[in-house]
Amino acid sequence: MHQHLEWDPLLVQRYNRPGPRYTSYPTAVEFESCADDAYERDALAARNPSKPLSLYIHIPFCAHVCYYCGCNKIVTKRREQAEPYLELLKREIDMKRAMLGRVRVEQLHFGGGTPTFLSDDQLVDLIDYLKQSFDFSTEANADFSIEIDPRELREDTLRILRQQGFNRISFGVQDLDERVQQAVNRVQPEAMIRSVMQEARELGYRSINLDLIYGLPHQSLASFASTLQTIIELKPDRLSIFNYAHLPERFKPQRRIDVNDLPPAEEKLAILGHCIQALDHAGYQYIGMDHFALPDDELARAQNTGQLHRNFQGYTTHGNCDLVGLGVSSISQIGDYYLQNQVTVDAYEHALQQQHLPTMKYRHTSADDRLRRFVIKELLCHLKVEFDTIDKIFATDSRSELQSSIDALQPMQEDGLVICNSNGICITDRGRLLVRNACMAFDRYLQQHEQQRFSKAI
Repeated sequence: MHQHLEWDPLLVQRYNRPGPRYTSYPTAVEFESCADDAYERDALAARNPSKPLSLYIHIPFCAHVCYYCGCNKIVTKRREQAEPYLELLKREIDMKRAMLGRVRVEQLHFGGGTPTFLSDDQLVDLIDYLKQSFDFSTEANADFSIEIDPRELREDTLRILRQQGFNRISFGVQDLDERVQQAVNRVQPEAMIRSVMQEARELGYRSINLDLIYGLPHQSLASFASTLQTIIELKPDRLSIFNYAHLPERFKPQRRIDVNDLPPAEEKLAILGHCIQALDHAGYQYIGMDHFALPDDELARAQNTGQLHRNFQGYTTHGNCDLVGLGVSSISQIGDYYLQNQVTVDAYEHALQQQHLPTMKYRHTSADDRLRRFVIKELLCHLKVEFDTIDKIFATDSRSELQSSIDALQPMQEDGLVICNSNGICITDRGRLLVRNACMAFDRYLQQHEQQRFSKAI
């Protein structure tokens, strides 16, 4: 794996166009509506029973609205709303458990919303219920993670989560500058971040991730450089630095952000360039798609050994698992099927009351989809793919099948970003930041959609 990024702001700017993040292929905009749960039942019935599971649990509640957020969430101060939702969640667990059997779980992720909106007792009860329903791995590589809003922690929450088996944790920081925090309604002092980081270390979480966002109101190169300097000092195992996409027509909370307060495009580009150079100097490995990790983190090791995978949870080390989503709006990937749950609690509840799985959309991938998904995954995770490998896996002539996509890469080849030869396709050091653009060449569906459906590559 290449160890260093080449930063060329003019090149990055030239290729900075909207496109998918490819947590799936086909992407979620290609999913089709379904009237009942027949497709999900088919997927579960056809599933290879020897494959372990990765479980994703969606907790949609937030006590505060962060103005930049585009997640599926319910903003409420009424903590009592969680209890009826948890009863629905248990009903879905029961239904899927009956069809899956008592299968092995190697990966668990709680996301949201804010999972710690739930009380400590509710979290323990839900985890116990999952453990009664499935066999959770006790192997060293088992991956049990949770997203944390540092403002939503009680005195014992991190200790209780660690006792329940969670070994990886992600804190949403976004920015340490108080003016930026106030502008996006997420005020959390630096002392709070230092405190939760220290506690997580002392409790023995083996991997700690911090999320940052660049492009928020009032950010500048100087202010974000100060934030990043502190973050590097805290030395998280993983770091995600996301580009803020201002889409107020799609995400209502973003309408509270004054567009005049957002940094201009050239300032955002300067911030990104500084982040890349500073993190490289600090010893972080660029995993791809905004993600960095220390060399001894599992994510970096998996990339270096060719074991890295990508799905709806982002980069992961458990590509051998079927992904089963539980909760409103969650997405499953089971064999050749993608399946999404209802996105409102009312529709989710109605389906479960009718003894139906709460499926809203599905996609059954074609042979061409699966071939292109493999190519996109290999490029995003490992920066190369070999035609002979594709031919062996898919029993096809991939050079012929993919010729039009390879032709579409010609401009990137001329700019030294991609190498295409008789053996395969390789992303160069110069092209690593633009690998998303290379993947777009293999997306048969992309031209059917308006560009504003997706965020820009940088």
